[in-house]
Amino acid sequence: MGEQHFGGVHWIEHRTQRLAVMPDAGGGVVAWQWVRDGEPVDLWRAWDGRTARMQALASYPLLPWSNRISGGGFEHAGRFHPLAPNTPDDPYPIHGDGWLQPWQLTRSGEDGVQMQLRSAGFGGSPYHYTATQTFTLVDGGMDQSLEVVNRGEHALPFGLAQHPWFTRTPACRLRARVDGVWLARPDKIPTGYSTDFPEGWDLGQGALVDRLVIDNGFGGWDGAALIEWPERDLALHMLSTLTLPDGSQAHPDCLLYAPAEPPVFCFEPISHPIDAAHLPGQPGWTEVAPGQSMALVVEWRFSTSPADRSAATA
Repeated sequence: MGEQHFGGVHWIEHRTQRLAVMPDAGGGVVAWQWVRDGEPVDLWRAWDGRTARMQALASYPLLPWSNRISGGGFEHAGRFHPLAPNTPDDPYPIHGDGWLQPWQLTRSGEDGVQMQLRSAGFGGSPYHYTATQTFTLVDGGMDQSLEVVNRGEHALPFGLAQHPWFTRTPACRLRARVDGVWLARPDKIPTGYSTDFPEGWDLGQGALVDRLVIDNGFGGWDGAALIEWPERDLALHMLSTLTLPDGSQAHPDCLLYAPAEPPVFCFEPISHPIDAAHLPGQPGWTEVAPGQSMALVVEWRFSTSPADRSAATA
């Protein structure tokens, strides 16, 4: 597993924006661009058109759970569900299986696209589900949603996340109000939750991403964030919400990944922490009964000036 067919890029253009998706490649996004002064500006780091790895795309969906699960699987309702590693370079299964399967383009219009996936026990997984992604270009940004419906015979814990990639510049700053961070072992599995942030990690104070090497989840997030690139005269606001199986609304957690190289980073809205199945209380590990659904919605807005920071700091 871990290999996908790359092909069939589908572009739409709406006013000053361009969006390209590749349904065959795990329902991934190739590029999201703002055409400013006649030139395309990448809002997410764009695919290079050559590297046939999901991690090279601009963004991709994570479901029916996100990030890593240790212990060879998880137990639910007295039954153990084994999960095998699904990439060649990680000892743990990672990011679910939606990103490893081809999706279908089910709607394309001037202002947006929709993709769907029906998954039935992929790779021996216990999950049977349908999923829908929608991308709607609006004035000044994009509304993105990911919904999953349990089509199996039994209730199971589900999780959702998005995995957008961004360009990292020396002055790039990320602001997001959080109350703590999951500290982790070298293999990324959490060891405990701390409200004492390591130096430079307090996202609420504004983190200079280029100074960090990090792959950790954060809790107590209000769902709003602001990313600023002063060198590019660009700011990107995001607001994330979860709809749970009972119809109630909640805030997701978030994860920041910034490797030493190359100069990129990810800021991911996630419905549960890394390895939630094995954490005390299983935070965010959401049971979804047959026929029920859960959804993650992200509203993205871009501007040339970060003057209005209320969305990320209020």
